[in-house]
Amino acid sequence: MSPLHELIAEVPQTGRVCWIGVRPESRADMLELDAVEARREAGLTGDHARPGARNARQVTLIQWEHLAVINSLLGRSEDQPVVAQDLRRNLVIRGINLFSLKGRRFRIGQAIFETTGWCQPCARLEQRLGRGTFQAVRGHGGITARVIESGIIRLDDELRVEPLGSDGYASFNPG
Repeated sequence: MSPLHELIAEVPQTGRVCWIGVRPESRADMLELDAVEARREAGLTGDHARPGARNARQVTLIQWEHLAVINSLLGRSEDQPVVAQDLRRNLVIRGINLFSLKGRRFRIGQAIFETTGWCQPCARLEQRLGRGTFQAVRGHGGITARVIESGIIRLDDELRVEPLGSDGYASFNPG
């Protein structure tokens, strides 16, 4: 394994869940929760995401630290900041660079996820939050994931990256 691959393979940080939300219907307001069930191939209980193994956007995650960046880029004051509910992501995680999860599996609480891509902003965010939102969120919108193993997720649960196997890929034993 090259030195670069070794650096990419090691993710010593762990994250923490600091917000959980679901949308019962498309375009509905987010419901803030203290805990939620992540269901294999179906996403989060109570969220309108389309179920199925092929749905790469079962769950969306955003990095807590990026909320401050987005607020700064939008020129928002501390009195009227963009908050997690505004960005319509399911889980807000602090303490780990979510981009380090690319191509990885990770555990939050009892559930195991697999990163499926970047969560890009949509035109609706611009309509909801005002001019410039689309550009402010670009590169800071978080990641998408699918549920590999069901389990409960609670506020303050740890996010830990699953170790890579000897072949350089995420090992997984659904055991």
